[in-house]
Amino acid sequence: MTDLADTPLWALGATQIAALVRARKISAREVAQAGLDRLEAVNPMINAVVECRPDETLAAADAIDDRIARGVDPGPLAGVPVTIKVIVDQRGYATTNGLRSQKNLIATVSSPVVENLLGAGAVSLGRTNTPAFSYRWFTNNQLHGHTYNPRRKDITPGGSSGGAGAAVAAGIGAIAHGTDIAGSVRYPAYACGVHGLRPSFGRIAAHNESGAERDIGGQIMAASGPLARSVADLWLGFTAMAKPDPRDIWSVPAPLIGPPVDRRAALCLRPDGMDTDPALEGVLLEAAEKLRAAGWVVDEVETLPPIAEAAQLQITLWLGHDYSGKYAAAQAEGDPGALRALEGQGDFVRSLAPDAIPLALIRRAEITRAWNVFLQQYPIVLLPPSAELPFPDDLDLGTDEDYRRVWRAQMSMVGLPVTGLPALALASGETPDGAPLGIQMVASRFREDVLFDAAREIEARSVPVTIAQI
Repeated sequence: MTDLADTPLWALGATQIAALVRARKISAREVAQAGLDRLEAVNPMINAVVECRPDETLAAADAIDDRIARGVDPGPLAGVPVTIKVIVDQRGYATTNGLRSQKNLIATVSSPVVENLLGAGAVSLGRTNTPAFSYRWFTNNQLHGHTYNPRRKDITPGGSSGGAGAAVAAGIGAIAHGTDIAGSVRYPAYACGVHGLRPSFGRIAAHNESGAERDIGGQIMAASGPLARSVADLWLGFTAMAKPDPRDIWSVPAPLIGPPVDRRAALCLRPDGMDTDPALEGVLLEAAEKLRAAGWVVDEVETLPPIAEAAQLQITLWLGHDYSGKYAAAQAEGDPGALRALEGQGDFVRSLAPDAIPLALIRRAEITRAWNVFLQQYPIVLLPPSAELPFPDDLDLGTDEDYRRVWRAQMSMVGLPVTGLPALALASGETPDGAPLGIQMVASRFREDVLFDAAREIEARSVPVTIAQI
């Protein structure tokens, strides 16, 4: 066994597991079996993992043990149990994206991000849930059902990587794969009380051979990224995923570590007038103090480069292109959440001028430039992950005002993908009634290392993330 004999194997972190498996103190099979046992015990209550093949999981673990026995490097994620979102191709599995219409869309080749994870020695426990078309910050669909937050069942687990966030928070896997075009990694991490990284545009290669080419919004704003319970595990997952691939025309072989930067950060509690919840302002102020204790200079600022306007550009680029086609597909699927997501933006999309998308691309360049210049002065920006505490589950399906409330609150989630900058959601405790709290941090493109430097300093002065008690 291990020197952590009182800790169940399923509760160990990725860095611990990889070190112990490589040293042959535990086997990858033992870890995999423990992960499957945890999944069997808690997944029925949260429905985070929607497809699991235990025999394949154990066979993959045995292959890791065999490599180690033969003296072959098993990879940096040796034996680490992970989960993979149903939005990406994994050979032999359906790339459902939460859709009944894609339940038989079986991938014949894995996406680069899946190849990179499994090629680094990770062992997949199963596939995690997403809302239909991955449109929402809530996770349910008519194919796989409803995913619940293991911290509190009445609040959303986030979306679209809600299954990923719920799984890793519940101890189903040490690292979860997610995707993010409008907060779909960052928001589930925040809502489930774990950490999540949306990497720089071009950092992590992705391509699904099972489907059609992505539209312009998906090409320039969607990104895969990891979720984990510790900053060290998040880094381990990120570095395993971060490899270029010729199938992704935007992927870039950028170095993982850049030159030193000034340890200077900007703190903005209410970007563009965001009506930030006082509890979130409080943890942002605490994070600033923790950075100051680590030797950082943190200046509180009233304004940042545009976020609210960037959010409008994001909707233009994401939903504005072929809106009628997207809506027809949602009607064919008949999913209430997907229809609501699109209908709520219908007036805005119909108001767009014929040249709205090329003009949005031009303005995107100007806003990104403004952020790049700002980040030269402040290499880290601290800001809210949302204006509100995690929403009541399915709030967007309520009144029209409920829908508008959700989208107003998510401005800082929606706007940042336009810039291509990396952003990290860092868990920051919880309210007295158990609602997760968190902050968001932004850095320059391909400077995830700066984000992680700051995150490590904050984490070192904070209460560790715990596994949800289900």
